[in-house]
Amino acid sequence: MNNINSVSELGSGNVRKLLLQYAIPSVIAMTAASIYNITDSIFIGQGVGALAISGLAITFPLMNLAAAFGSLVGVGAATLLSLRLGQRDYETAGRILGNVFILNLFFGLIYTVVILAFLNPILLFFGASNDTLPYAREYMLVITGGNVVTHLYFGLNALLRSSGEPRKSMMATIYTVVINALMTPIFIYKLNMGIMGAALATILSQLILLVWQIRYFANPKREIRLTKKGFRLDKKIVIDSLKIGTAPFLMNAVSSVIIIVFNQGLIKHGGDLAVGAYGIINRFAALFIMIVMGINQGMQPIAGYNFGAGNMARVNQVLKYTIIFATVVVCVGFVASELFPHGVAMLFTNDPELSRIIVPGLRIVFASFPLIGFQMVTSNFFQSIGHPGKAIFMSLSRQVIFLLPFLFIFPSFMGVKGVWSSIPAADLMSSLVAAYMLLFEYKKLYKNSLKTR
Repeated sequence: MNNINSVSELGSGNVRKLLLQYAIPSVIAMTAASIYNITDSIFIGQGVGALAISGLAITFPLMNLAAAFGSLVGVGAATLLSLRLGQRDYETAGRILGNVFILNLFFGLIYTVVILAFLNPILLFFGASNDTLPYAREYMLVITGGNVVTHLYFGLNALLRSSGEPRKSMMATIYTVVINALMTPIFIYKLNMGIMGAALATILSQLILLVWQIRYFANPKREIRLTKKGFRLDKKIVIDSLKIGTAPFLMNAVSSVIIIVFNQGLIKHGGDLAVGAYGIINRFAALFIMIVMGINQGMQPIAGYNFGAGNMARVNQVLKYTIIFATVVVCVGFVASELFPHGVAMLFTNDPELSRIIVPGLRIVFASFPLIGFQMVTSNFFQSIGHPGKAIFMSLSRQVIFLLPFLFIFPSFMGVKGVWSSIPAADLMSSLVAAYMLLFEYKKLYKNSLKTR
């Protein structure tokens, strides 16, 4: 398929079909990645133990921080690429590839050096105990050591999708997940490497696909490809990419802080196993959140291209369909968590005490889950059309304005239930903010669409 022709259909094809065409590969890829995270936790929980699950949960803030730097470059550049392709600026689109490679390499190396230098104090600050610290440290030594590989892999995959190749992006993710899933039980059970084996399988699988991505983008037959000229940093590309990527960066960075406070609240009111319970609940919730993210990724190139082309009617259409699809997904997660919490707990662990903590926590955390799809789509929509300020505010409204204060207030009179309850309360309030912001933005976009008819 000619890359330019596949991109141009974003401005002329049926919007609903295009959304499905772009979203389904992303949803499959995201679902596969989430299923791997679930099976990875199952392998660790069943093969290493309940405390290993708690140790894994302690590492979530560091994982989110790494994702924050990755999204700062990858998401911003992917959105910028879609906008430039919508404007038919193929020369700049080509330079974006090389700039993303260099920026990911730079941020990845800095992150690795800093985290490895202070790993033990960081994990202890995050809430690791004498029982969970060895597991958290073993896991993060490998994950952090391979952080550059992770950044490059996710960054190039985002550009692969935005350059009109959603299926190839999907297959790259699926191959990574399959390789990962095959390696993990071998490293944990056969080679007796414990939680470190799970981390090693993750990095090696990403490295294998990274090699393929580089070969693909270096192909001289591609219209948009890696070139020596592209590896020279372009000030405008760097600034524009980082500006757009600031919203997901802040969302992930703030999430790291929230998880630290969340874990400390759980340790204070419920102990190490409560942290492990949150790790399992988080993995289960991520299954549905990742599907919504996949739908959002399908929306991103369509919304970005048509916004860049000035076709506001199509922008409005893709937003409407994305909200509908995302809401259906999160409603499925809500029903599953409320009706079958015991089954979810048994899937991850056979420890009766850990299961006893998971069941009520799962039901409380998912109480406002039907609203989260709308909130996520709205935030991503503003980001996709190059309005990072609004996306940043929406991301921070849930985490900082609502969730963080709730985490300090609710547990003081509700104990561990107050920690769990802070999540659905924040989801409810942030969804109301999203509706308020989208109402005025949608009116403006609708007026613009009338002018283009």
